[in-house]
Amino acid sequence: MKKALIVTSLASLAFPLTSAFAQSSVTLYGRLDAGIEYMNGLQPTTPGGGSSRWRAESGDWGTSLWGLKGAEELGGGMQAVFRLEGAFNTMTGTGPGNNQIFDRFATVGLASKQYGTFNMGRELAIANGVWDFDPFGQSNWSSASLVRGRNWNHTSNNVSYQSPNFAGFDFAGQYSLSNATNFNGNGTTTQGRADGAQVTYTSSVFQVRGIYDELRDSANGALDSAFTASREYTGAVNVFLGPFTVRAAYQAIRSSGGAYIAGQPTSLDHEWGGITWQATPAATVTAAVYHVNANKGSGNATMYALGGTYNLSKRTQLHLEAATVQNSSTANFSLNANAAGTTPDTGNPLAGHSQTGVFAGIEHLF
Repeated sequence: MKKALIVTSLASLAFPLTSAFAQSSVTLYGRLDAGIEYMNGLQPTTPGGGSSRWRAESGDWGTSLWGLKGAEELGGGMQAVFRLEGAFNTMTGTGPGNNQIFDRFATVGLASKQYGTFNMGRELAIANGVWDFDPFGQSNWSSASLVRGRNWNHTSNNVSYQSPNFAGFDFAGQYSLSNATNFNGNGTTTQGRADGAQVTYTSSVFQVRGIYDELRDSANGALDSAFTASREYTGAVNVFLGPFTVRAAYQAIRSSGGAYIAGQPTSLDHEWGGITWQATPAATVTAAVYHVNANKGSGNATMYALGGTYNLSKRTQLHLEAATVQNSSTANFSLNANAAGTTPDTGNPLAGHSQTGVFAGIEHLF
């Protein structure tokens, strides 16, 4: 009898609720991404060690994740909504650190087609709005690489709002409390204050978006590193030309300065452009160029990428990307969005050296 009750309870989570709760629903969804990667230009980690590697990878094309989302009709066009979403490594089955089962989203809120959506909880930071304008859709080697992950951060303690579409325009805003005794953060909590806003205009021919994003240092509430605690200003555009989509963006990333630290600039100018060709209903080909200029002697770098996808079905695709990053004499940017650093364990190349790689894999949605 007890086993039957457990099975019944689990079944109620897996399918939309019925009878007295006919206006409520819960959906399980996810994405699994896995493949093989080759990269050279790495620093040897041991004397006599090699500078290239083959490895099994998860999430190079898109983060492997799973989630639950649901809505309950409240009447008058209003819904109560929630979303729980966590990332994991397909190759090992492990999740993110710090016991964050739902590291990407853990939100609850209210939604209305007329008034928009209000949420509270943990979310991807608003800087992730560049996803729609990145030719490679924020794959592992794309718009996050040359800013060391600055534009794909996550934030907790959020209050956020997404407006409906008004004559092609929509607005989103996000505010993240530090939860510290100092408003901006003072090292007593794991996150400094963060906030941001974005405005988008979409037509049948083009789409433009402006994003403002601010992330403060959890240790002191300051804006003291372009890569980790700074203000980011983004202007981006998509142009839709039949089977071709042209994407371009410019980002100005600024911090307030501080003591000079090698490899830790306070100003970045980051731009990219690319084109995606829908060659057949199943196949796409994408080419893109990303470039960054950093101050305080941190140099500049250019990354070139070429890749594509082939859909085996509506939910399963094969993917391939080849890329190379060319560094100036004082720069050591990697294909991956590695933290700043010059030691071999960071995965960054030696200053002035290039890094080249290719990965291929399969991705399935459920």
